Parts: sequence; C-alpha cells; structure tokens
Amino acid sequence: MGGLEGFAGMTTIERFRAAMRELPLVAILRGLKPEEAPTIGDVLVEAGFRLIEVPLNSPRPLDSIALLRKRFPDAVIGAGTVLTAVEVRDVASAGGELVVAPNFDRDVVEETVRLGLASLSGIMTPTEAFAALKAGAHGLKLFPAELASPSVVRALLAVLPKGTPLIPVGGIGADNMAAWRAAGAAGFGLGSSLYRPGDDAATVRMKAGAIVAAWAKPEE
Repeated sequence: MGGLEGFAGMTTIERFRAAMRELPLVAILRGLKPEEAPTIGDVLVEAGFRLIEVPLNSPRPLDSIALLRKRFPDAVIGAGTVLTAVEVRDVASAGGELVVAPNFDRDVVEETVRLGLASLSGIMTPTEAFAALKAGAHGLKLFPAELASPSVVRALLAVLPKGTPLIPVGGIGADNMAAWRAAGAAGFGLGSSLYRPGDDAATVRMKAGAIVAAWAKPEE
C-alpha cells in the first residue's frame, strides 16, 4: 500500500487522481457515527482503501470527516449526498477533499471546483454527464447503477471524452464488479456491500477484503 509516497505534497486533485490509480474504490459510510470513524477507518485503510466518503445524511457527518481527515493523511476523505453549495463549503471547512453528489447540480460542482476540491457528480444520462464535465466535475458517478447496466457504461464511454472516470454506484459488490469493469467502469462506490450502520470492525474487514480481492482478481 506504499504507492502514495509524496501524497502530502500534491494538490487535492492530484491526491484524488493518485488514489484512483492505486485503488479506485470509494468507501461510502452512510450512517457512520463519529465515535466509530477511527476504528472503521483503520480497517478500510489497512485493506487498501484511499477514498472514503461520509454521506451528509449520517449522524454528525462533518465531525466524522474531520476525524478521518486528521487520522488518515494519506487518504482522500470527503462527503456524499452533497446537495448545495453551502454544504460544499461546510465539507471544505471540516477538511474534506472529495464532494460526491447523487445528482448533477451546477452550483455544487462549480463551488467544489472553486474551493479546489475533487468533484464526483451524479449522472444517469449523456445530457447530465456532459453538463457535469462542462461545469468542471473531475469524475462521474453513475447513480443509481441499479437503473443502468454495463451496456450503459459502454455506451456512455463511447461518447464521453477519452479518460473520463465513470464510477457506478448502487448495488455494486464483490460479486458483480467484473461485468461493469469489463465495460469500462473506472472504479466503484461501495455502500451497503461494504458498510451498514452497526457493522463492527471485523465485519467491515471481511467485506473490505472480499471487495479488494475481487477488484485485484485478473479478468477471466
């Protein structure tokens, strides 16, 4: 897991891109409580995760983000379910570096870019995808992936600018990543398949290990 030497000297966007190169899996810790953040974070970072988001509809999410940011300087910590520019500023004030939204909102993307944070904008259609990129999004979150398919990923990537990171989120787990990846998915956001409120460290360690192993498994 030593691929991020010099991480602290990078810009936030460089940090995000370096983390995506190392392991392009975003841990979505919806429902995490601040008192659980250090222990759950330890398990995820040990497993290789370098991208962690705490959705803003979790208990005291900004406290969790601040704790994780301080504890894991070699990870990119941020927030999910970010819906307004005001919330972007709140995330930045807590030390967050990654802003993930379930939808495309121009104000959210533009404020994220203005503050120098990494933006993953939620999209489903080509219209939303191109609008998000025009606003400055650094990657696209295909959400909810349950409404799409690997064929949708393939079709979107055929028209999007080459190298656009497209990350399916929703219903993704160790058992179904291969087909999406074969279609060109740049990575995944993992929610309930990785963490559910109340999961202890041992449970998350087991889930994280299975997910990382599935990502690392050579395509057959």
